[in-house]
Formats: sequence, C-alpha cells, structure tokens
Amino acid sequence: MLGRRSDHGKPHAGTDNAVEQNEARLISQIAAGELNAFEDLYRIYHPRLSRFLDRVTRRASLVEELLNDTMLVVWTRADRYNGSCKVSTWIFAIAYRKALKALQRLDEPVEDLDADLRASSDAGPEQQVSQRELRELLAGALDGLSAAHRAVVDLTYFHGIGYREIAEIVDCPVDTVKTRMLHARRRLRGMLAAQLGDLL
Repeated sequence: MLGRRSDHGKPHAGTDNAVEQNEARLISQIAAGELNAFEDLYRIYHPRLSRFLDRVTRRASLVEELLNDTMLVVWTRADRYNGSCKVSTWIFAIAYRKALKALQRLDEPVEDLDADLRASSDAGPEQQVSQRELRELLAGALDGLSAAHRAVVDLTYFHGIGYREIAEIVDCPVDTVKTRMLHARRRLRGMLAAQLGDLL
C-alpha cells in the first residue's frame, strides 16, 4: 500500500535549492524584525503545518493554536536559526515538539468528526461513499499509531521528507526513524488488509 521512500535522487534539486535559499533569506529578514517576511513565511507554511499537526495530534481543535505557537517561536527566535539544517527541518521540529507537549497534556480519546464531510465534490455519489469510507479507514488506522509513528508516516508520505531530515525534526537517530516507519507500515498493513479488500 505504502511504497518505500528513498533519500536519493530528488528530481528537482535546483528548485529545492531555490526554495531553501528563499526560506533562509526570509528567516534572516524575520530575525531583523521584518513583518512582511514573516507574513510570507507564514503563508508558505500554514497549509503544510496544518496538515502535519492535524495528522500528528488527530485533534482538529488544537491545530490552529499549535500552528500559531510554532510560528510565534519562528518570529521570536529567528535569530537562533544557524543554517545547520533546512528551514523546513527547523520549523517542523518546533511544530513536532509543540504537538507532543500538547498531547502530553491531553489524554482523552479522539474522534474525527469531520471525516464524513471531506468527500470530493467531483466524484459521483458511489465514489464519494467509497472515498469517505477509505479516508475513515485510514484515519482510524493512523489513530491506532503513536504520535511518533504518525509523524514519521506523515513527514515521509505527505511532505516528501527523507529519513535523515525526519531524524533531525523528531530528534532521534536515523535508524530509529527507519524502525518507526517499518513498525508503522506493518501496523497499517495489518489493520487495513482485510477492510481495503471491500473498498478497492
């Protein structure tokens, strides 16, 4: 179901470098107190961090608060960014730590109340039902993983981040990231194997 991701051979290295340089420039401007640069970076990261925080916490009510807490750290501590990693690595690491702290304060069970509202408007009624059921299955399966495992799956498959960078974000060795991914994929495969047969 989930393919293997390699850290090698990015297809658009030139584009990636331009993006990294632009984001590093914005961080330098933010460190100098330029609000317009912060607004630009906020617009770039808002959708990415929203998806990431939602997948890690499984609590939609927390996402906006955690995103704003993350970006507040970016605004107040931009001068501490030293260029030793990508800007995205630095920002996702802040978001990950904020998410884990929030989860430690909360321990109630999570229900995704919006899952049935996310069917594509382009799909026919039967396809909408199938898509909704598939999303519910995936959401339920991800809920069965720990926050640490959800983070690794999300960063790999939804943000295209390699294992070495994920290791920096979640502050653990690369081998631990690989082990978490192996465990997460095995759990997802086990949880979804029987149910997906009816939907696919």
